[in-house]
Amino acid sequence: MPALGLPATDGTLVRVDETPQGFAGTVIYAYPLTGLPGVDSPEGWEQIPGARGCTPESCGFRDLAADFAAERVCILGLSTQSTAYQREAVERLRLPYHLLSDADFRLTDALNLPTFTVGLRPAHDGGGTRRLLKRFTLVIRRGTIETVFYPVFPPDRHADEVLAWVREHAR
Repeated sequence: MPALGLPATDGTLVRVDETPQGFAGTVIYAYPLTGLPGVDSPEGWEQIPGARGCTPESCGFRDLAADFAAERVCILGLSTQSTAYQREAVERLRLPYHLLSDADFRLTDALNLPTFTVGLRPAHDGGGTRRLLKRFTLVIRRGTIETVFYPVFPPDRHADEVLAWVREHAR
């Protein structure tokens, strides 16, 4: 992992190459865009492979957060939305972990992460044509990516899949 810090929803910078104290590893799941209640998805969203399911995926990791913690694995979400936009999702969905913002694409470009471009409505973090991350998950130990889940489908059962892998490869 590159030695860089990304802004987190708690106001801190989180180094993606360092495992947080008390943990043996980190799971970073990337998602394109968290929807907003009462706001339509971007036009054509349903036709973009892997676009739907950000909220169910985040809730899956939320619901298994204690299980990941029992395995000494830290969960982090990642998107290219601003930290302010992400905070709404953390509060509304009651996520017990941080979301990281790669709005300036430092991690995305450093690792050549998969993206797509779509037009967003103004309510979605200001709108306009935006580059969003495709859905994938990294499992990281000691600053090294151990495995990558890509593509991710179905998103609502993905956290179970990642937890099973973590348990099978526990050290």
